[in-house]
Amino acid sequence: MEVEFADPDLARLESDPAFSGGFEAAIVKAFRKRMQLIRAAIDERAFRAMRSLHFEKLQGDRQGQYSMRLNDQWRLILNFKTTPSGKTVIVIEIADYH
Repeated sequence: MEVEFADPDLARLESDPAFSGGFEAAIVKAFRKRMQLIRAAIDERAFRAMRSLHFEKLQGDRQGQYSMRLNDQWRLILNFKTTPSGKTVIVIEIADYH
């Protein structure tokens, strides 16, 4: 899948090994692992098939967005848009769910 970032720091977090963005090393590692998974996926059905991700559609003020688990506390918030070349994932933020 194609990937866009709502925050340039998230793009840097994926590509710059020295940048932590203020997150713990375990969160950064999980984020980079999820980004590899996202880039390799054809569409979001791959995320639903992996139950450990806890991929889910959000409600309320986050309606239209999706979350994917990084660990028990942190979630990767995503959105999708359709483009002529297929679907594009928009990485919105890493959110603390506690």
